[in-house]
Amino acid sequence: MAYRWPAGTVFTRIDLDVEERSCPICDRTMHVCDHRYHHLWTLAGPTQVVNRLVRCPDPTCDSRGQTFSPEAALSISMPRWCMGWDVLCWLGHRRFARHWSVPQLRAELQDTYHIWLSDDALASYLGHYQTMLAARQQDPERLADDYRDIASLVLTIDGLQPEKGHETLYVVRELRRKRVWFAEPLLSSATEEVRRVIALARQWAERLAKPVGVWMSDKQDAFVQAIGTEFPTTPHRYCHNHFLRDVAKPVLELDSQSKVKMRSKVRGLRTIERRVLEDRRHTVALEPAPAPGPPQADETPRVDIPEAAAPEAWARRDLGVGQTANALDTTAGVVTADPDVTDEAGGVVVGYCAAVRGSLNDDQGGPLHPPGVRMREALQEVHASLERNLQAQKGGVPSRG
Repeated sequence: MAYRWPAGTVFTRIDLDVEERSCPICDRTMHVCDHRYHHLWTLAGPTQVVNRLVRCPDPTCDSRGQTFSPEAALSISMPRWCMGWDVLCWLGHRRFARHWSVPQLRAELQDTYHIWLSDDALASYLGHYQTMLAARQQDPERLADDYRDIASLVLTIDGLQPEKGHETLYVVRELRRKRVWFAEPLLSSATEEVRRVIALARQWAERLAKPVGVWMSDKQDAFVQAIGTEFPTTPHRYCHNHFLRDVAKPVLELDSQSKVKMRSKVRGLRTIERRVLEDRRHTVALEPAPAPGPPQADETPRVDIPEAAAPEAWARRDLGVGQTANALDTTAGVVTADPDVTDEAGGVVVGYCAAVRGSLNDDQGGPLHPPGVRMREALQEVHASLERNLQAQKGGVPSRG
């Protein structure tokens, strides 16, 4: 469907002529016979390209009835496109290099360049961009130039299935240049289907005249058999990512069980913290209030707190502004002491409780750094610190100045 331009659109006109006006058959000068108008979007705005068509005036010439158009027209846009090459390259770069979505591309074109295109039109042109990019990447001369200084190839194959029931896309990549060679969608993962993909990879290698040093894949039977048939003398290695993923399953299961056991042994953190909090409340309630002095001019008037509400108010002060007792359930829920009350022992106890809770809630890591092992090491450090402090209180370990 032709693009409908808004009424009142002002176009920038570009006139194009044929570079060679001589007839390629009889060498007579060709005359302008017609004009072709092409309206399109460019990053500079709406553009009208006027192509002057020419033909040979000799009625006896073999080119009679044939018209010739300017060669420069294809350097601006493809025929019947509503956008120029600059807009297409802008779309492709932001879609595949910056991973912009189609609505985001449409909004940016409208806001920055005042180009009005629908989402369907943008998706269609992005498809054209992908097709041309794939053809460019698979150009034999370009491939031969890229692999000119490569002694051997390292090929990999893997299947990508978006959802259950959909066809699997088998992708063949070369790791020396980190290029995707090609991809084939297959409905079946049978050996014969996969062997056809491996045979196509062998044809690519033969066309480049480069030996395949090694193949890499997972342990799928179809891969193993097809590679062994098409490349009988090429070493086949299993992918370390798949290997680690398979090894990680039993490791993480055992690690999860060990974490459950350690958490079951470390109990009573909330009870200890509540006891410290109650002791602080009791200490604050027993201390006499200071005698009121003469009011100063720049002091804020003091508001008396009812006696019944004093413990509760001091408790809120101990917990900090905006915090509640539920803050004890979190790692950062350390009870803050009143500045007039010295409770070093309570602060040490609450600090240890926070350290233990942080160790129990640490789930970061993977199969190479299991969180259960890290939890055990952190708990051992807390235990060693407690033992050192206990020995120092008993006099077994001399304290350092």
